Amino acid sequence: MAPIFVGSNNENTRIRSNRIGLAASTSDPGSAAEGDGYYNSSDNQLKFYDGSAWSAIQGSGAVSLTASGTLSNGSPVVINTDGTVSKVTASNPSIGSSSEFLDDSSGNINIGYDENTQRVVLAIQIESSPYRGQVYVGVVTASDNSVHWGSPTNLHTTGTQQASPEKVIYDPSSQKTVIIYDSSATGSTKGYAVVGTVAGPGLGITFGTPVVFEDGGQAFAAESVYDPVNKKLIIVYLDATDNGYGKAIVGTVNGDVITFGSTYTFENGGYAWNPHISYDPVANKVLITYRDAGNSNYGTAIVGTVSGTSISFGTALVFASATALYNSVSYNPKVGKHLIVYRDNSDSEIGKALMATVSGNTVTFGSTITFEGNFDAVGSTISLYDSNREKSVILAVPETGGDPNYENAHAYIADIDGNTISIASTTAFNTNRNNTMFDATYDSSQARFVTASRNYIVGGSQNSSAAFVFDPGTNLFPNNFIGFSDAAYSNGQTANIQIISSVDDAQTGLTTGSLHYVQTDGTLSTTAGAPSVEAGTAVSDTKIRIKS
Repeated sequence: MAPIFVGSNNENTRIRSNRIGLAASTSDPGSAAEGDGYYNSSDNQLKFYDGSAWSAIQGSGAVSLTASGTLSNGSPVVINTDGTVSKVTASNPSIGSSSEFLDDSSGNINIGYDENTQRVVLAIQIESSPYRGQVYVGVVTASDNSVHWGSPTNLHTTGTQQASPEKVIYDPSSQKTVIIYDSSATGSTKGYAVVGTVAGPGLGITFGTPVVFEDGGQAFAAESVYDPVNKKLIIVYLDATDNGYGKAIVGTVNGDVITFGSTYTFENGGYAWNPHISYDPVANKVLITYRDAGNSNYGTAIVGTVSGTSISFGTALVFASATALYNSVSYNPKVGKHLIVYRDNSDSEIGKALMATVSGNTVTFGSTITFEGNFDAVGSTISLYDSNREKSVILAVPETGGDPNYENAHAYIADIDGNTISIASTTAFNTNRNNTMFDATYDSSQARFVTASRNYIVGGSQNSSAAFVFDPGTNLFPNNFIGFSDAAYSNGQTANIQIISSVDDAQTGLTTGSLHYVQTDGTLSTTAGAPSVEAGTAVSDTKIRIKS
């Protein structure tokens, strides 16, 4: 059969013997009717006319998604956890309103994040007799930075045993949350661990049988970390009935049961105050930090190596030749180092921070910086990591000059380059609240930090406990940029988004031939921002080929 074609020669649209050929052009035709199509040889796209504009078809690098908020033509967009898309925007760090969960006097408060159900799990000691332990499960709402709490569950089924929660830790291999606590239910204080199953999508939790890991006395200030290589939980604590020595034990979760190996001592020279622990995935080691009362209360760190259910240690090294109160440590995978924070009581109670690098069985330290000039007498420090924005965050309670019983917690966002730490921003929250009991966790699904504290209401005698949600700001993360809006859309509309390998033609001021990066305010630049997110290469001053 003879070929059928439109146009004056064989280069125009035609039906060939085994394929269809479309007219090719470097730009959109000046006039067109609805349904007309051609191949844009400049953008390498198939385009069709919808009666008002030329658009690239889905098969050439576009996807239709629901807009969350308004989108402008050519605006960089990110994919949200609910499958919608939003334009890249810069916003100041913000704090939501308090989400109170307990209208009663409370003691220890600890909070963690259950990755499987995307819920926060909070354990608290109720100080009204019999000082029982209770656990709340909450869900974070990013739109208003709030937490909705379910009803409390007693750590012990009868609710009559005294219990003081020390740590909430998630075990991803079993998809369970473990609560570590002290209890004097048997007449003498012991260290317990119990496996909890969060009942998603609800806000409840059930427990297995509590297991004793410290039978000889109180496991004070217990902290824990998960080792993904060995699939173990490592608990560190101060043994209050054995000279305050620093001890560690390795646990294995199997279903609703946790079992433990032997107990190991990492510090036997005196009280090992405020032990904290982080895991190093590069070295496959743990780093333990503490205040060594047997050595002038100096800030001290030691490397641990897990093998099965045993743990061995390197040599303890001093990171602060000062009284280092409220130390905390977390791993920053972007730089492959650990961020240590503490309050220096030998230097006007100021907040300090430094980076630590694990190599083999030893650790080296970078220079120390000041992140806060003055702490209240009850000021705590917490070191955490924002896995979405690739930022380290410090949470602390500084002295603000008012009533020392009602100081406000602050969040400090840290930019880290190697061993260099700089504080990018500081945000206050818990206004007019007391924060003597204070803990925090990171909700990776909502990209928010959740803090919990015991709060005394200013001007009244009533006690309450509440959580606050901290939003560090921009919605641009290293891995959530997907492309550019192909037109202007309003909230809820189906938006055509140009994605990988397509060309967006709604830009201005680009540098032809240069790689461009998305900035946190939604602009493009030839200089990488923080985080570093590649947008694509400019093919002209108005067109960019989206990163493939």
